[in-house]
Amino acid sequence: MKNVFVVLMLLLNMLPYVKAQKIKGSDTMLPLSQKEAESYMKVNPSATVTVTGGGSGVGISALLEGTTDIAQSSRKIKFDEKRKLQAGGKTVKEVVAAYDALAVIVNPDNKIAGLTREQLEGIFTGKIKNWKEVGGDDLQIIPYSRETSSGTYEFFKESVLKNKNYKNGIMSMPATGAIIQSVSQTAGAISYVGLAYLNGNVKAVGISYDGGKTFVEPSVKTTKDGTYPVVRPLLYYYVAASENKVKSFIDYVLSEEGQKNVSDIGFITLK
Repeated sequence: MKNVFVVLMLLLNMLPYVKAQKIKGSDTMLPLSQKEAESYMKVNPSATVTVTGGGSGVGISALLEGTTDIAQSSRKIKFDEKRKLQAGGKTVKEVVAAYDALAVIVNPDNKIAGLTREQLEGIFTGKIKNWKEVGGDDLQIIPYSRETSSGTYEFFKESVLKNKNYKNGIMSMPATGAIIQSVSQTAGAISYVGLAYLNGNVKAVGISYDGGKTFVEPSVKTTKDGTYPVVRPLLYYYVAASENKVKSFIDYVLSEEGQKNVSDIGFITLK
């Protein structure tokens, strides 16, 4: 009887590593993680994986606080975030789950087909205020951004604005869906979203990083062949001490089946 009790206790101790996992963070990664979790739970019926958004910074803060097992992030962890985790005795591990092309979008009625990186910098820092300044109609430019907790906000600032500040009073949106809706309904609007969020309600424009010599539109093909210039990894972060708890899910995401989900959602696979 004693041996049976010991075996039962061992099994109960193992259950948390199989059952409940929490993933939190990047709104860009939300549909991907939800799809992965759904597929993973079908293969592992005893597992429960819950996925919530809030932004990359929110996910990494939750990892620090111990309220999530995995932080999903559309940007690299910051030095001060890593330092806070280390100060709390936590060593963080990083896994690239997929890649994403960050698309610049405008209202479908906007005749602009392409913009240079320098023009985008001017628009989002407030120096360029009218579409006629970049070859468009005489129409006020209304830029939208994600809010500051968003990894997409951070990545766009770093890659496109070259770390210059967004214009004062820029319209910030709490989620990508709100960006899509706002741009689709506002004639002079411009913003940026992950590749998987593109739809017929907005228009993606070509981007040039060579001063206007070549403009490349975002797609799986242009991301994979390296011609589209605004590409980022989509990342999972977890605490090394919790690796046994999350490893099965992480391995699933990296598997052939998990990477098929990446492709189905509209992001770019690792291979």
